[in-house]
Amino acid sequence: MRASLALAKESAKTKDPRVNKPVSPDISSGDRLGAILSHFLRVGFSRCEPPILQPASVFLDRSGDDFRGRLYLTSDASGADVCLRPEYTIPVCLAYLASERAGEPASYAYGGTVFRFPADSGDDKGSERLQAGLESFGREDREAAEAEILAAAIEAAHSAGAGAGALEVRTGDAGLVSIFLDRLDLPPAWRRRLETGHARGQDLATIFAPPENSREQAGVLAALEKVDAKEARALVEDLLSIAGISAVGGRSAGEIAERFLEQAALASGAGVSAEKRALLDAFFSIEGQIDEASAALRRLTEDAGLDLREALDSFDTRSSFLAARGLDLEQVRFSASFARRLDYYSGFVFEARAAGGRAGQPLIGGGRYDRLLKTLGARADIAAVGAAIWVDRLASASEGRA
Repeated sequence: MRASLALAKESAKTKDPRVNKPVSPDISSGDRLGAILSHFLRVGFSRCEPPILQPASVFLDRSGDDFRGRLYLTSDASGADVCLRPEYTIPVCLAYLASERAGEPASYAYGGTVFRFPADSGDDKGSERLQAGLESFGREDREAAEAEILAAAIEAAHSAGAGAGALEVRTGDAGLVSIFLDRLDLPPAWRRRLETGHARGQDLATIFAPPENSREQAGVLAALEKVDAKEARALVEDLLSIAGISAVGGRSAGEIAERFLEQAALASGAGVSAEKRALLDAFFSIEGQIDEASAALRRLTEDAGLDLREALDSFDTRSSFLAARGLDLEQVRFSASFARRLDYYSGFVFEARAAGGRAGQPLIGGGRYDRLLKTLGARADIAAVGAAIWVDRLASASEGRA
């Protein structure tokens, strides 16, 4: 099955005779949405349809810079900032937390319009897009849940005419990246910068580039490098005191001093040896078919004496569940550098595009976000994974234009 991915039609029929046949490529996006939702409901997901108006703060605080700049913002009668629903994951999370099932395993499907400013002036598809998807909460069998979500999304896209089911999947793992950085024992400033840069899709050259304001602050940063941390902190606090500054943007003099120390460490590259930089280069260059990538990750970490066995065992367990769900693993690729550029992803992430090397935007995207629900009001982290389908893109995929 090298020519295509995703659950082959005959395999899907064998597993469940109720699976819909792919729809005609010339049907409307609304009919495609209906086919997707019908599939999700049939395989056990409950319908959830959050309000179109959402509190703006939850998106402003938890999404990437590119995403925040595309929100439609307004205010309600009380003066609170609200926005048109830009996506479904956070609204479905809020609905789940407000329900009687909060904290318990639950699975939801959704579908409707999302609203975002076009990404660029050349985007002629407008600001309203149809999106469908599914979210799974509270399952501790994480690898099985991840495989179920990805497979169900691919099945649903296939049922709605996504190129006769021919999809190629690219995966990454923010959790694996986090554990790798932990094992390298990097200075906190570099640890944060690398994890943040990866989440934003930056390459290592960009991450290791000097901070933009390092030239303006070169004198102060050079002075800080020559003294220990305690003396450096006292120096910055003294400079701020002389200037009559006690706080900036809500940060105290001590917090500003810590920021200067972090800038000094980043500007000098202190704490990242040539050996660790080489390991970072090798790790983030790993990309390929998912089983080959697993073998490469094991070789690299074992040769470097870094214990990632538990994380890589989880990686392989997920691959086994994906295969059991009918996915052709030779068409599922892993890239250590791949990220989905939303701040809340914390583990396995994925995108699916039309097969055959055609350029275009992803038809499906999703991943794990275990830490998100606690930031939205849950008492503790809740296991969570989901996927979204861009319904309007399926027509282009079925016509070979995706």
